[in-house]
Amino acid sequence: MNKKTLYNTAKVAILSVMLFSGACKVAKTDSGELSLKDAFKNKFHIGTALNAQQITGQDAAGIQVVKENFNAIVAENCMKSGMIQPREGQFNFDLPDRFVKFGEENKMLINGHTLVWHSQAPRWFFTDSLGRDVSREVLIQRMKTHIRSVVGRYKGRVHTWDVVNEAILDDGSWRKSKFYEIIGKDFIKLAFQFAKEADPKAELYYNDYSMAIPKKRDGVVAMVKELQQQGVKIDGIGMQGHIGLTFPTTEEFEKSILAFSGLGVKVMITELDLTVLPSPGGNVGADVAANFEYQQKMNPYPNGLPDSVSQAFNERYLDFFKLFLKHQDKISRVTLWGVSDKDSWRNGWPVRGRTDYPLLFDRDNKPKAVVKSIIQAAKQ
Repeated sequence: MNKKTLYNTAKVAILSVMLFSGACKVAKTDSGELSLKDAFKNKFHIGTALNAQQITGQDAAGIQVVKENFNAIVAENCMKSGMIQPREGQFNFDLPDRFVKFGEENKMLINGHTLVWHSQAPRWFFTDSLGRDVSREVLIQRMKTHIRSVVGRYKGRVHTWDVVNEAILDDGSWRKSKFYEIIGKDFIKLAFQFAKEADPKAELYYNDYSMAIPKKRDGVVAMVKELQQQGVKIDGIGMQGHIGLTFPTTEEFEKSILAFSGLGVKVMITELDLTVLPSPGGNVGADVAANFEYQQKMNPYPNGLPDSVSQAFNERYLDFFKLFLKHQDKISRVTLWGVSDKDSWRNGWPVRGRTDYPLLFDRDNKPKAVVKSIIQAAKQ
C-alpha cells in the first residue's frame, strides 16, 4: 500500500469514526448516558409539558433537557380556553403557534391541551352582557366556534387533543360545571363531534385526575361506553398521574389501565408528577380550585430532601414506570407535567409558597438518580 492510499484509507476511517460518534450523540445525553426517549423507543412516547419560558426559548437549559429526553410535548397552559380566547372572537395564537412549531422542528408528538374544561375558561363563555347564564343554544355555538377555530388552525399539525378535561367527580358522578348545567351531558358528545369535524385525523382524548379511585374509574367507564354507543369518536383516555408517596396504590392504578384499555381505546399517562409533601386536606386529587393556608409543617423540605425521602421517591417512581412498561401494549404515551422541579405547579398548589420535588429533573435541570434506574428498567 503506497503512502497516498494509506493516507486516504486512514482519512476515511477517521471520518467514519466521527460520523458514527455524531450519530451516537443523537441517542445519548451530553453525559453519554442513554436518554429517556431512546430508552422507551418502540415502547411508548415519553413527553413533557412546556411552559411559556420554554416555548419562547427563554429557558435554554430546560429546552436542552426536552430535546435530549422527550419525543412528545403538551402545552401546559397556553392552549386553555381562557388563554387562547380571553375575549369572544379575540384569539391569541402567538404562544400556541410557537409551541406547535417547536414540536414540528424537533419531530415530536404534539398534544393540544385542552379544548373544554370548566376551569381556566373565560367568564364570558357562559354569560351574556348582563352577567346572566347564556342559553343552551348560545353555549353550544360558542363551544363549536372555539373548538373549530383552535383545532382547525392546527389541522394535520397537532396530532392529539385533550377534548374534554375533568368532567367526572371522584364519586363517579358528573361534575356540575357550567357546561353540564347549561347544556347537560351532551356537552361531551358535542365537543368530540366538533373536534372530529375540525380535524378528522387527529386523535381525541378524555382526560381526568384521580383515575385510580374505583368509583371514578367506574364513572369514566360508564361515560365512555355511553359515548361509544352514540357513535362518538373517542380514541383514548388520559390518566393524569398526579401521585403521592402513598396514594394511589399501583394495584388500583393498574386496574384503571386495564379497565380503560378494555374499552378498546388507548391509555395515556398525561400529567405525571410525584409530590413528596403532606396533603393539607386528604386526597384533593388535582383540583386546581383547592387552596389551603400556608403552614410551616406543610413545607417540611425547603432546603432539600432527606436521604430517606429521596429513596422513597426513587422507589415510587420506579414502581410506576415498571407498571407502565408492563402494560406498554396498552399505553401510548407517558407525559411528565413539567420539565424540572422549579417549573412544577406543585410548588404552589394546593398551598402557595412550598418547595416540592415532583419531577425527574432537579432545579438545576440535572437528572435525578431514579432516571438511570428507569432507563435500565426500560432496557430489560
